[in-house]
Amino acid sequence: MSLWLCLRFHQLPLQCLSRSEELAVAVLVKQRVFRANDCAASVGIREGMSAATVRALLADEPAQLLERDTGAEGQCLQQLCCWAYSITPSLHTYRDDCLQLEVGSCLALFRGLPRLLAAVHHGIHSRGFRAEMGLAETTGAAWLLSFSGADQASTYQQALPQRLAPLPLSLLTDYKSTVDSLRRAGLHTFGKLFALPPTALARRCGAEFARFLQQVQGLCEERHADYQPPPSFRDQYWFGYEVRANDELLPAMQLLLQSLCQFLRNTQLQTTEINWQLIGIDHSLLEICVRSTTGQSNWQEWYQLTRIRLEQLQLATGIEGINLCCQQLDSGRVENIDLFNPRTQQEPLSALLDRLRNRLGLQAVQHIGSRNEHLPEMALHLCQEHAADAPGQIPAQQRPFWLLPCPQALAERQGRLHWQGSLELVYGPERIEDNWWQQPVSRDYYIARGERGQHYWVFRDRLQAGWYVHGIFA
Repeated sequence: MSLWLCLRFHQLPLQCLSRSEELAVAVLVKQRVFRANDCAASVGIREGMSAATVRALLADEPAQLLERDTGAEGQCLQQLCCWAYSITPSLHTYRDDCLQLEVGSCLALFRGLPRLLAAVHHGIHSRGFRAEMGLAETTGAAWLLSFSGADQASTYQQALPQRLAPLPLSLLTDYKSTVDSLRRAGLHTFGKLFALPPTALARRCGAEFARFLQQVQGLCEERHADYQPPPSFRDQYWFGYEVRANDELLPAMQLLLQSLCQFLRNTQLQTTEINWQLIGIDHSLLEICVRSTTGQSNWQEWYQLTRIRLEQLQLATGIEGINLCCQQLDSGRVENIDLFNPRTQQEPLSALLDRLRNRLGLQAVQHIGSRNEHLPEMALHLCQEHAADAPGQIPAQQRPFWLLPCPQALAERQGRLHWQGSLELVYGPERIEDNWWQQPVSRDYYIARGERGQHYWVFRDRLQAGWYVHGIFA
């Protein structure tokens, strides 16, 4: 049986614009108070109050009067969906301020409903939100029960009509005229409504209202499109106060990175670049780009690289919020680790390169790369990124990266080549002919083994009839 958890964010219009609890904040719609925080409520501000009355009450108090931003509310809901995707893969937004999570299939994973609700509660509050919860077999019933104020963990096993019975019909604001008609008939709660015969109720209130009630009770199927993770990641954190020290940013950054990497693991993705935006008190944006050589989904690695970048930063103004953006998402790759003793493995070279690049800059670290050139001395070059061999290139084991500054002539004694001892040709030839338009080159390359087992890359110059050593295999 399905079990839906409704998270109703009543204060979402306020919290998506400001998390401050140090001053009174109210959100206005058509010059009327739509939402107000606790500080505003303490001085008498109530929903529905006119803006003129609010200004009169706050004449001597620092306050913020903000216009409602439905776009910001939708963005916050999408960010909350990214977080909730770590709880269950079956979820969707509901109305303008709710999330519906199907948690019945996740109870075994969390070892029971109390642990699951504790994880949800911790996730919501650690992100600075407040939500009312409702738990029921249908999404409509879960939404209605979020207004009950009851402990959902202790009551959800009761019969659904019994839990819905005391709730007032005034909650159904989408059917205001129908509810007014029922109220005039003396029906004020769902309990009395459910006692009516369904056919009589449909004749009195209409087929649409009757169908809604059937969906609430689970008597009629309801369909919702499941949330699909976006092709990019974006999340934010608001402090609710001014931050001036770099170290004070770290706990919030750690929380956002954990959210990002949880999202990456859930979607089996990785990223090589993340972008921070520090939101100043004066609404300025300070951007920080953190890069990694390899795709990462480990928040500790990104946290270490972020701290390195943060050490070089001087805050010119106070910070009130942080955005974390990630546009470059790639398919995840499984890491090769020791199954029995992974902690004894040495740190990969890529981690050292990432730290050097983020501390010293991208130009400070270079790779030896190869490009599509026939002549070996032209094929190797220094580059910023380590590019994989292009299709059709000679395998790396047949060509050394360690080339001499210029080829050195080999001596021939009794039909054998000599260079720091006698050499034996073990592989070849590989003919290279190029540069005919300037200075023609024609060479036959071989792999030679020395007396001590070292391997060299040698060639015979076909135009000058001489032997040379060009590289050394590591």
